[in-house]
Amino acid sequence: MTIKDREREEAHLSNDINVPVRSGSPCEPELNIPSNGVLKERGRHLGMMLSVIICLNILILGCALVSGSAYKDVNISSSDLQIFLIVLLLLTSIWMVYYVTFTARTENAIAYKDCHAGPIWLRGGLVLFGLLTIIMDIFKIASYVGYLHCDSAVKVAFPVVQLVFVLVQTYFLWIHAMDCVELQRNITRCGLMLTLSTNLVVWMTAVTEESLHQTTVPEYPSNTTKLSGRSLYINRAGYGDDTCKCSHTSCSLFKEAYYYLYPFNIEFSLFASAMTYIMWKNVGRVTEEHGHRKIKFRPTEVFLGPLAGVLLVVAGLATFIVYEMEILKYNRDEDKKDQVVMIHFVMNIVIVTLMSVSTVIGCAIYQVDHREHVSDKNPTRSLDVGLLVGASLGQFIISYFSIVAMAVTGAKGYLNGLNLAWAILMVIQLGLQNYFIIEGLHREPFHEVQPISVLANPYVLESGKDMSILEESDMDTKPGPVVTADCLHNHTVEHRPKLLWKRRVLKEVCAFLLLGNVILWIMPAFGARPQFDHATETEFYQFNMWAAVVNVGLPFGIFYRMHSVASLFEVFLTS
Repeated sequence: MTIKDREREEAHLSNDINVPVRSGSPCEPELNIPSNGVLKERGRHLGMMLSVIICLNILILGCALVSGSAYKDVNISSSDLQIFLIVLLLLTSIWMVYYVTFTARTENAIAYKDCHAGPIWLRGGLVLFGLLTIIMDIFKIASYVGYLHCDSAVKVAFPVVQLVFVLVQTYFLWIHAMDCVELQRNITRCGLMLTLSTNLVVWMTAVTEESLHQTTVPEYPSNTTKLSGRSLYINRAGYGDDTCKCSHTSCSLFKEAYYYLYPFNIEFSLFASAMTYIMWKNVGRVTEEHGHRKIKFRPTEVFLGPLAGVLLVVAGLATFIVYEMEILKYNRDEDKKDQVVMIHFVMNIVIVTLMSVSTVIGCAIYQVDHREHVSDKNPTRSLDVGLLVGASLGQFIISYFSIVAMAVTGAKGYLNGLNLAWAILMVIQLGLQNYFIIEGLHREPFHEVQPISVLANPYVLESGKDMSILEESDMDTKPGPVVTADCLHNHTVEHRPKLLWKRRVLKEVCAFLLLGNVILWIMPAFGARPQFDHATETEFYQFNMWAAVVNVGLPFGIFYRMHSVASLFEVFLTS
């Protein structure tokens, strides 16, 4: 027994030789081995938490100042808000210059580029909206200079600082939108959240200013639903006080010019916010760089979708221009005004119906399409889906409020019937389009069918030599069926047209929906407000409540249409 016990002890000792030698107490290695990883993970969480806290504080403070400056009863002037914005813009610009000058040029600071974070079409849209925002700032400067003798110089300084900020940020995002920063992570996270919060506060300010002409209760004792229109906005947002006169004659021209450029400033802030958030998510991201698939844009592949979409845009623009001109012209003539609103309702019903039908066709193609769903995690795609669903809630809210008002009042009259039909069709179209876009973003791209070449060996064909020589060669490692040239030809003839017609239909649908969303973005972004020109909802909910619903939901609805354009273009490219 002692011999066996001794053998067992020796066996245990021999097994222990392969175990790493542990020095000290048995608790020490558990503390030493993961110490670096734990510290890095703890630093990462602290950096993310600090950056989020900075962002939330700036957003809440900005929201308080923007909300207070929108009401005359609150003792917060527009100059107070603009001083706050100037400080934010300067701090953000300084950080972006620091990042471009020092952080990005440090060795090994950027180890990986996320090719999905900054596609050329997204950066191109940012540059376009940035250019139009710069033009808006120039018009503001030219207009506000005329009031320097009687008003605060802050109102001139703000567009100057914003112009510089737009230039710096456009360059920053054009060059560095795809960066995955590995050094100075916490500083970069805080800087990116500062940039994100600054863009969101600027967006809130622009939306509030653009909505001022609709949020003021009109002073008409006999008709509480009548609005004073766009002229009220121009007076309130652009020095409407009679005690301060412009020193040059071009002030009114510049005011009207920069009013129509506000939608582009709003979209620039949202584009920049989305790209900044993706950069923040990519800080410290270590991912294997997969081969980036080059997607070729061939406009000649589609015809019917773009043609129908262009016709829809032209018809929508024509009715929108007529609607805007006639509403201002016949603002006091209820019969003429109702006819103009009816034309606008009918045009929108036609647009939404055609888009819903085309979306159903696209969803049907998905049912016969056997492409796999993407499995990799991508912060860009997750953000696209989140923004798409979140922004659509704004239009959903307005539509459901209209449906309730029309249903309770009985939808009496042709205008109420058209309004009810438009609201119901809008809900259907939003739901179908969200499904179509989300499904398209999560599908693997189509793969091109490459022509297969069959090379015949004349030495094999001319004589019946021993086939064992070929079998022993390393050319064929696995036994398989012999594929002839005729079979390959028939295979290509049978399957390639099926792939092409599915791709063709999806591209046609995407092109048509893209242009349909463009016209649905243009009309509300440039001043169409049928929610106030038709008085049923205003009388049902009262003006203050209905104005709050529209002015909260409509900016999200406008952003939804522009974001849908970008997402549909992405689906078009991958189809």
